[in-house]
Amino acid sequence: MNNEQPNQHLSNVHFDSFGLKTEINNGLRDAGFDLCTPIQALAIPLALQGKDLAGQAQTGTGKTAAFMLPLLERLLSVEAKGNNQPRALIVAPTRELVFQIHKDAELLGRHTGLRIGVVFGGADYDRQREMVSAGLDILIGTPGRLIDFFKQHIYNLKSIEVLVLDEADRMFDLGFIKDIRYLLRRMPPPQERLGMLFSATLSYRVKELAYEHMNNPQDVIVETDSITADRIQETAYMVANEEKIPLLLGLMQHKGMSRTIVFVNTKRVADRVWGFLEGNGFPTAILSGDVPQKKRMSLLKKFQDGEVAVLVATDVAARGLHIPAVSHVINYDLPEDSEDYVHRIGRTARAGASGDAISFVCETYAFSLPEIEDYVQHKIPVNPVNPELLAKVDPKSMIKTDRPPPRGRSGGNRSGGNRRGPPRR
Repeated sequence: MNNEQPNQHLSNVHFDSFGLKTEINNGLRDAGFDLCTPIQALAIPLALQGKDLAGQAQTGTGKTAAFMLPLLERLLSVEAKGNNQPRALIVAPTRELVFQIHKDAELLGRHTGLRIGVVFGGADYDRQREMVSAGLDILIGTPGRLIDFFKQHIYNLKSIEVLVLDEADRMFDLGFIKDIRYLLRRMPPPQERLGMLFSATLSYRVKELAYEHMNNPQDVIVETDSITADRIQETAYMVANEEKIPLLLGLMQHKGMSRTIVFVNTKRVADRVWGFLEGNGFPTAILSGDVPQKKRMSLLKKFQDGEVAVLVATDVAARGLHIPAVSHVINYDLPEDSEDYVHRIGRTARAGASGDAISFVCETYAFSLPEIEDYVQHKIPVNPVNPELLAKVDPKSMIKTDRPPPRGRSGGNRSGGNRRGPPRR
């Protein structure tokens, strides 16, 4: 998390104008924070007044600090009940996002003495269970693991003073809302806690959730002229299916892509793309739902540190990744959900920087382009493929992964299966 951003990305509101406790201001100083982003400038004062809020802002605009600072202030201002139960609950849809929130919470709250823990599926089950059993002030997690531990009576929700739902629209997309409502019904009533909901879009279903389980939430919307970030240069290529690998390698060779995320729709295609990139001299990592958590974090660190130049990802990585200086996002497969397009390309041009988003309009997924353009409310320039951009590719250059084959079926399919079902949590 970094608020050292170009001036046009910031407001003129200083963090030290909020009158936050010294311990929190010390954390802000350590983080190098001075001026607020627009969503922070609007949301923090309302939450400090004890008002529930439903916030909408583009990805990469500092939403974590917008809810974390009022949360810390509330917990430091209200005496704990002394029952060793969580006082604040932060729920997010993916492991990547809860991991990032936890990292930011540790940074901003390092001087508060508050105990902060994170739980998610895929790793460290016993360690996480013991940590929650020992007692926490702030519990951050994905819905599945939170409910698992709750039903085992590892913790309860009777002492919750602050609730945060992050990426609420994604919770709906991934089928988690039944789980979220299960947790909400077991907390103190909305009038007795502070509630903050953040979402890329405040759709009708998100607002319905807010009004059902929050105390007259105030809408906090950062207006923008476009749904996609203004600093993203969007282009597309009309490409035949058999030209996608040559075009990808050609772009990598000609564009000088320093840190690139390539999005695909299925794990089978991810393996193929990884194999050709690795086999042609581009150090690459794969991020998809079946990668174990420990390996996932190791791969992300290598990508962030520049040890690998390319990250091939399915939509499990479309939200919650806060990786600085991503120069290019390539939609090797156009997403079938228009909102996923926005979240994918939002991995670049973060925190006021600029970036490039390149999409392949192929025979299989070309039908998605009109729906995407309707959603983002502008035309995406589509270029024919210049033969000079097509690399000469030896079919034998593809390196095969060591993944076991999928059980009961061969590879993925055209649509990538049930993309709205919940991933591993």
